[in-house]
Amino acid sequence: MLDIRRLRLLRELALRGTIAAVAEALAFSPSAVSQQLAVLEREAGVPLLERTGRRVTLTPAGQGLARHAEALLERLERASAELAATREGLAGPLLIGAFPTAARALLPAALTTLARVWPDLEPTVEEIDAADVPEALRAGDLDVVLVHEYDLVPGDPLPGLETEAVMEEQVYLAELDRKPAPPGRDPLLARRDAPWIMGKRGTLCHSMAVRACEAAGFRPRVRHLVDEYPTVLALVAAGQGVALVPRLGVIDLPEEVRLTPVRLRRRISVAYRSGGGRHPAVAAFTTALKRAARPQPPERPGPARP
Repeated sequence: MLDIRRLRLLRELALRGTIAAVAEALAFSPSAVSQQLAVLEREAGVPLLERTGRRVTLTPAGQGLARHAEALLERLERASAELAATREGLAGPLLIGAFPTAARALLPAALTTLARVWPDLEPTVEEIDAADVPEALRAGDLDVVLVHEYDLVPGDPLPGLETEAVMEEQVYLAELDRKPAPPGRDPLLARRDAPWIMGKRGTLCHSMAVRACEAAGFRPRVRHLVDEYPTVLALVAAGQGVALVPRLGVIDLPEEVRLTPVRLRRRISVAYRSGGGRHPAVAAFTTALKRAARPQPPERPGPARP
């Protein structure tokens, strides 16, 4: 009989490529992972791994079994969701991950709704970097995570996970309230000579801003690398440059700053383990989140101060 816990390790090895990466993601030692995979090979009765020096790759049989493991884990998640649906009411922990903007703008209202409707549910929120989302969900460290992607920077595939759309929002060019771009001219191209304020390198926000400028026909001159949108807007107000800011990032908009909509949008979704969307607690949270995400204008939207 094949052990589902060992099959999970095989699935992770297929996704991550090295035993060391599997061990780090699942909080095992590399030797423990190797031992469990060796036991799985004995259970399977055929070689699952090929060892070349210090590297390990999956044999064709190992690759096939990893695909079956993916399907089995999804079925187990669905079974768990169905069992949870037979219980009366919702209770117990719900582990939620979120990026900072969503944690500030969406989660308070969603959690208020959950507390009112399901007072015995115990949601716990943790801010998480986008790169850590897949392993946190697949390892069971989190149950549901808010993720986002931009036009020009689509999100990477998330093996073993599913996503559900929550909202889509406008992205704005934030700049000092001076002479606007001429009518009909791309507002980004009109600011090609300005210094730019962007998120730190390696983030989705940084990639989005660079690609948006390149799509407009120029390479931006980056002056500041800042992730927090209130700080970005404060720097814009101080004349330090221009920036691209999504609607949920418009926090305490300084009087000196004008927002101009650009041809760019951000999409926010919830991600969970494949099959986990039917879990009553995950479904209740997603419903509350969508209610919290109903369209609201930024503090001062549009190309000019209303």
